[in-house]
Amino acid sequence: MADEIYKRVLELNQLLKRYNYEYYQLNESSVSDQEYNRLMDELIELETLYPQYKLPDSPTSHVGGSYSSEFNKIRHNVPMLSLSNVYDENEIEQFNHRVEDALVHNQKYEYVCECKIDGLSISLVYKNGRLVQASTRGDGTIGEDILANALNIDPIPKTIDYDKDLEVRGEVYMSIETLNKLNEIRVKNHEAPFANCRNAASGSLRQLDASITRDRHLDVFLYTLVEPKKHQIHTQYDALMFMKKLGFPVNEEARICKNTSEIFKFIDRLGQKRDSLAYDIDGVVLKINELDLYETIGYTAKAPKWATAYKFPPKEMTTRLLDIIFTVGRTGRITPNAVLEPVKVAGSTIRRATLHNEDFILERDIKINDIVVIRKAGDVIPEVVKVVKERRDNTAKDFKMIDRCPICGEPIYREEDKSDYICLNIDCPARLLESITHFASRKAMDIDGLGEANVKLFVDQGFIKSVADIYNLKNYDYEMKHLPGMGEKSVANLLQAIENSKTNPLEKLVFGLGIPEVGEKTAKILVNEFHTMDNLMNASIERLNEIYSIGEVMADEIYHYFQDKKNLELINTLKELNLNMGTEQVKEITNDSFFSNKTIVLTGTLSFIGRIEATELLESVNAKMTTSVSKKTSLVIVGDNPGSKYDKAVELNIPIMTEEEFHQKLVEEQLVLF
Repeated sequence: MADEIYKRVLELNQLLKRYNYEYYQLNESSVSDQEYNRLMDELIELETLYPQYKLPDSPTSHVGGSYSSEFNKIRHNVPMLSLSNVYDENEIEQFNHRVEDALVHNQKYEYVCECKIDGLSISLVYKNGRLVQASTRGDGTIGEDILANALNIDPIPKTIDYDKDLEVRGEVYMSIETLNKLNEIRVKNHEAPFANCRNAASGSLRQLDASITRDRHLDVFLYTLVEPKKHQIHTQYDALMFMKKLGFPVNEEARICKNTSEIFKFIDRLGQKRDSLAYDIDGVVLKINELDLYETIGYTAKAPKWATAYKFPPKEMTTRLLDIIFTVGRTGRITPNAVLEPVKVAGSTIRRATLHNEDFILERDIKINDIVVIRKAGDVIPEVVKVVKERRDNTAKDFKMIDRCPICGEPIYREEDKSDYICLNIDCPARLLESITHFASRKAMDIDGLGEANVKLFVDQGFIKSVADIYNLKNYDYEMKHLPGMGEKSVANLLQAIENSKTNPLEKLVFGLGIPEVGEKTAKILVNEFHTMDNLMNASIERLNEIYSIGEVMADEIYHYFQDKKNLELINTLKELNLNMGTEQVKEITNDSFFSNKTIVLTGTLSFIGRIEATELLESVNAKMTTSVSKKTSLVIVGDNPGSKYDKAVELNIPIMTEEEFHQKLVEEQLVLF
């Protein structure tokens, strides 16, 4: 056992040193940040339990970076430390308890929460108001002299109106828009595109030719004032305002939080806003605001104890693909799925991920036993993004598509010009199970107590043979009460939920029918347009194509769904069972606004309102919000860094409204009061 532990410690040391070299010297990495952090946490835990195995040069004892021999060395007067990490609310509470324990009883303190910018650390030194030194973090004690490069980064002040010696620190980063433009140029020049903003920023800052740095258009946020007492500054927030007053770029998202409850709210708000920011962030930095408390709270060898970094749940993670299995959906579509070594992504443990179809697997050369990158598509459905081919070994096995349905054993068929295989057996048990489970799901008819397990139980018992049979389950009241896991109360609640679902809004029924290509949002759009099931059933393809956000493929699927005799029989049966089929009465719009009935796209960052808040505000006055610009778009509202959607609007001659015009119009209509 002892030999195995020591062997693992050696292995972790070797891996982490290699990944540090890749990250800090090569500006790339063969593993995700999350996998690196997981390995580091494992090494810390082993060294805590078995201190005799800790190596003198362990990566846990010093800052991960190093310095290159190609640059002159600079020794930091004050070490540039890294930060510890926390990953959830419980760990934030534990961090806060450690702070409390280090302080005198009832000593008051608060936090400053700041964006954790995904870039490269920099230190800037000014003498007599002039920038005289710029350096990277390096190993925390010695960094690289990059003054020539810093002088070519426009947002870094070259002079300031301040006579005292001053050192400030922050993060050099590349905006998302700049990265996209840079990668377009690199692809045209047959150069490899940068993987992300952090790699691009690091590679651009650590150039021997400063003109390359200038052409990369880097940005910077400053967030640390070194030796603040020399400048009569006593809180972190005052330090930020002091730097801002001197002309340094300071991130506007920073907020004071008085307790962990406020920290959680800040993290939640920033998490929602994250995708609309012009720059990449991977978390939130929590710092004690009162600088005088720092020495009391203390430091570890590589990190302060008065600050930590909350890392957002990873959107992507690496793990091993153990097998490929097949499932059958409610429309008969056969979907290959990856069986994975369990891994945590975006806050939940993932064991399965969709592989979409045969073409997806073959195009990405995915094999069983590969190390793969997975993510949550739309933050909901786990999917495999790519293979880490440099980690493939001789255990990898080729994928082979099946030729029969894995449930009913009938031959499967690939439609012409499509990627999916279909089980055509309408009596396939898997299709029935999936369609009924979907119909009863929360976002559809919301029938509590009719989840997949109970649906399977009732199908196996012969109580349900179609969706309509849900509404006849009351005929099996006695039998259901005597099934395993059921009882009088649970059956009564289920039957009441079924009865209540009859009055659900029509859009829930439309979504519940499982029409191909029709999701929850599209169902709502269809009902807003047609108001009744009869109107929708009788809609022509041409009429469907006129509706914003519904393209030709979707219109074709909707039209042909209602041409199918079996589908019409189901809907007529549901009518006879008194389900809500809508009403001709159009809901009266109470807000007669400039934005009403317009199809609107928001793009770029708005300074006075968040994207989510703006969307909700516009939808409240009956604007039709969509995410892509097309000929059906009525208006594009642009903030900072609008990107390709702005270009598309110009190309199609779509009306464009600036942020200032948008704000003025909202004030005129009293939709906002500021």
